[in-house]
Amino acid sequence: MRDCLSGPETGSPCQKPNPCVTYLRPVQQQVRKIAILGATGSIGTQALEVVSAHPDLFEVEVLSAHKNATLLISQARQFRPNAVVMTDEKAYLEVKEALADLPIKVFSGEAALQEVVAWESVDIVLAAILGFAGLSSTLAALKAGKTVALANKESLVVAGEIVMRSAYENKLHIIPVDSEHSAIFQCLMGEDLRSIEKVILTASGGPFIGRKPNFLVNVKATHALQHPTWNMGAKITIDSATLMNKGLEMIEAKWLFGLRDDQLEVVVHPQSIIHSLVQFADGSMKAQMGLPDMKLPIQYALGWPKRIPNDFKRFRFKDYSKLSFEEPDIKTFRNLQLAKDAMLKGGNMPCILNAANEIVVHAFLQNKVGFLEMSDIIEQVMGAVSHQAQPALEDLFQADTEARERAASLVKRSQLSAY
Repeated sequence: MRDCLSGPETGSPCQKPNPCVTYLRPVQQQVRKIAILGATGSIGTQALEVVSAHPDLFEVEVLSAHKNATLLISQARQFRPNAVVMTDEKAYLEVKEALADLPIKVFSGEAALQEVVAWESVDIVLAAILGFAGLSSTLAALKAGKTVALANKESLVVAGEIVMRSAYENKLHIIPVDSEHSAIFQCLMGEDLRSIEKVILTASGGPFIGRKPNFLVNVKATHALQHPTWNMGAKITIDSATLMNKGLEMIEAKWLFGLRDDQLEVVVHPQSIIHSLVQFADGSMKAQMGLPDMKLPIQYALGWPKRIPNDFKRFRFKDYSKLSFEEPDIKTFRNLQLAKDAMLKGGNMPCILNAANEIVVHAFLQNKVGFLEMSDIIEQVMGAVSHQAQPALEDLFQADTEARERAASLVKRSQLSAY
């Protein structure tokens, strides 16, 4: 039996012989000042709900957005941050004029975003910018020594080795916000990472679970956006429907938790109650469960290492007669296999995969390509852009640009052939 700690912070030694429990005195937690990057997106708006519910714990220091000036103006007036950043120049002018009567600094551009995350007043950066566009600000936050609550999975998909090396060298925490990675993170608390045998990511299966190609060939964006369990932004909802989201999450988990490719597995779990599982060397498994609500992992990341009480709806067993699991259909939903292939090949291939996917999802949302065509275009781009085994950061930016151009060209060719 170990000895309990004692002293002014921990109180009196525990008198219980077994198990040994140290009762800590309540510690006053300083208000955390947060920079929310991507404030007008799904994660950003829900993060502000969490902040609003806990004004004694969180304060908004910075808000950023790309084009949604109207919503950012409303958010800035409600939360009164020190600064806001608009990366779109036209939107910046609108925001600057609208907030002229308030003592809020208004900046524009990516360079400004990278500067404000480094401010000494920022305690934690919520990286919630969608896609490859969030990489530079994530790296800037880590370089500045900030704790990062990571909702931008693409930072790790595209440049996992570079991002994690930066965190390691600066002795920083990256706290995952994705529900699956938050679940894994929570399951690993207090565990020896060397004892991990397997990490199992759960997938809802999206709105088309069990459907075959003869059905999917006619699917439109309006159908794919009707997710059965989660409330997410349009891009992630489409990625969920194609299973690309789960492929990207596998690559993210690989870097975030230092896993081998063969330690990662995906299982379809339509009820979205078990958010992910970890299997250990002795065969034991730990799972994190809860109702599908992104505010929970957001709150956990912002409050870590403490758990913050809330009034979120609770899971009740009587509401669920069963929890089911099945293997993903990678022959029909080919994006998951394409993501696995990119992970196995490594180097700049996940970057190429991600860039092509961002282009085809945007095109699908505009009904410019079909649901199944997205996988075809991604596969062609992965075969066309040169593979680099050990890319530098500038190589990744170049691969991203080339992959986007090739994917856009294939989308245009697909449109022309449809007429």
